[in-house]
Amino acid sequence: MSSADMPSATRLTKPSWRDPRLFVGVLLVLASVAGVVALVRAADTSTAVVVAKEDIAVGQPISAEQLETVDVRLGGVEGRYIVSGAPTDGKVAIQRIAKGDLVPASSLGSPDALGRKPVAITVVEALPTEAVPGARVDVWIAAPDGRNGFSEPKLVVAAAEIAHVAMAQAAFGGTRETVVQVLVDDVRLPQLLAAQANKAKVSVVWNPAAGRAQ
Repeated sequence: MSSADMPSATRLTKPSWRDPRLFVGVLLVLASVAGVVALVRAADTSTAVVVAKEDIAVGQPISAEQLETVDVRLGGVEGRYIVSGAPTDGKVAIQRIAKGDLVPASSLGSPDALGRKPVAITVVEALPTEAVPGARVDVWIAAPDGRNGFSEPKLVVAAAEIAHVAMAQAAFGGTRETVVQVLVDDVRLPQLLAAQANKAKVSVVWNPAAGRAQ
């Protein structure tokens, strides 16, 4: 076989910068880098939200001194919590907010939005350890029987939420009393207030079946 009949070897040529395949390859690399950068930035995105510096009871007006701002990663639940700079003037807590909790947007509202009112009940007997703010208790009253005693207790308010608990000194003597603030709706409020006005004995009983307020 002569040299003229032998197939010529394919010569490799250096790709030109004008080659469209090189241009497409560069675009793919740039798009991949941009996607990775966007993904990292999205994972590192944080939002400045408001946290309660102290326990805030239902009905309590909201002030700046009760709140502080922290940066958190909300993970797709934006809009559910109060962000830094959101107006809170004139608003009250319509749900209990515990110290250190993010403040839900649904927990603040106008005073007109409250369906319950806090009523202070003075209790002489020791409270169970479970009777803390946020817990549910039943309120019982025993009216005076006119013979220096009391009639059979009756349930007045079931599963009332405790808003606040505080120790108080009795007016006479050294007996320590506990003031329990419970949230009562307008339907039960007159009966409870009348019982207190008539010197009835008011007791609170922890209601484990009702759980805790959220």
